[in-house]
Amino acid sequence: MQKIEAIIRPFKLEDVKKALNDLGLQGLTVHEVKGFGRQKGHTELYRGAEYVVDLLPKVKVDIVLDDSQVESAIDAISRAAQSGKIGDGKIFVSPVTEVIRIRTGERGGSAL
Repeated sequence: MQKIEAIIRPFKLEDVKKALNDLGLQGLTVHEVKGFGRQKGHTELYRGAEYVVDLLPKVKVDIVLDDSQVESAIDAISRAAQSGKIGDGKIFVSPVTEVIRIRTGERGGSAL
């Protein structure tokens, strides 16, 4: 099992959800987060004063899935989240050693 964490632009969330749903994947967690990478934020003007916005709003999508589904999920997320501009985000993949469904006590792949 693997965990995919994707940091994407907020307005791309619906596209990513649809792409994952089209693959038959279900069950994801979404977090509203702030951060920056190469963008380094931007400068805004408010009531005549300039200020730097260095933490930009992003969305973090977490999904845990079977090893056989990882590459297709990565491709779907990449295609759906890409705008071609700096700040599109990142995808992180890490191993998951155990999953336990709290309600039933199921473990492993059947708990997904």
